[in-house]
Amino acid sequence: MSYYIPILAMVVLAALFVMIMIGLSIVIGPKRYNESKYDVYECGVDAVPRPDNGGRMSVKYFTIAMMFLIFDIETIFLFPWAVAFDKMGWFFLVEMVLFVVALLVAYTYVWRRGGLDWE
Repeated sequence: MSYYIPILAMVVLAALFVMIMIGLSIVIGPKRYNESKYDVYECGVDAVPRPDNGGRMSVKYFTIAMMFLIFDIETIFLFPWAVAFDKMGWFFLVEMVLFVVALLVAYTYVWRRGGLDWE
């Protein structure tokens, strides 16, 4: 149990630091409120209200989101493999090469079909 005391102390210290900084920003920070400060802004384009029925969104948005998730998961799988590379045999090397090749084939397919063009 004594091993966890420094970790608990750091968590308490970090939480205390966050609370103090938030309190100081509320007390010391500027209080100039105006309409443009709370207006929705994204990528330099003013937001337009969506229709009542929800409107249609581009499929490319979802394609980019899925590509991000796929390559994020690829990174999650490759990192432990790279850390323990010297302890693994040839089977894991071949397995990772096949995994990366399968992802590159999918990436090339999406790229050639124009799935990454944002227009």
